[in-house]
Amino acid sequence: MVKLKCFPVHFSASLILVVLLAASAVAQTVNHHLHPFGDAEKWAEIFDDPGRDEWQKPDEVLRALALAPDAKVADIGAGTGYFAVRLARAVPQGHVYGVDAEHDMVRYLGERASRENLGNLSAVLAKPDDPGIPVAVDLVILVDTYHHIPDRERYFRALQKSFKTGGRLAIIDFTLESPIGPSVRSRIPVNRVKQELSRAGYRLLKEHKFLPNQYYLVFRPETYR
Repeated sequence: MVKLKCFPVHFSASLILVVLLAASAVAQTVNHHLHPFGDAEKWAEIFDDPGRDEWQKPDEVLRALALAPDAKVADIGAGTGYFAVRLARAVPQGHVYGVDAEHDMVRYLGERASRENLGNLSAVLAKPDDPGIPVAVDLVILVDTYHHIPDRERYFRALQKSFKTGGRLAIIDFTLESPIGPSVRSRIPVNRVKQELSRAGYRLLKEHKFLPNQYYLVFRPETYR
């Protein structure tokens, strides 16, 4: 479980839980060294709490990506579908692959896609070192997941085969300065992310600044410039 030093006084108890768990538990499902998260219905109440929208700004995140309606997208660490569902609605002629290594999360996301009539959203069971994306995609996105991936440079080098020509990689994770989120010791500084991905063969395209607690970086694999 993540540790927290302090919260601003205006944060509600429910929003604090969202911050703690959405920042770590969803992301933890991609790492086999961390404990599994069964009972996805319970976690969905937390991960998908509307209070998260205040700081996560999902609509702005998607607008910044300017996805084509027929884009193919992989959401690594998709959990219960906070972003995967929104992405599926943003690409009605495309397809979204919600990737997770936790069986119950994959089960839940598949059922949610069916329940919400999202035929263009597929839940994908990943291995800790391989997301298992079944086709080449236009975008891979990781939200609060990067810092939980072991051997990141190797992982992202291998990921390059999953991109279509011109594909992009989006990374969103907590800044060192954020008053909320996992322990500072667990966070990856933004400059380190840039350095690691540069060594893994990615070029920074854009650094968005509108998220209050997270950095938002967009890269392109150098192989597919």
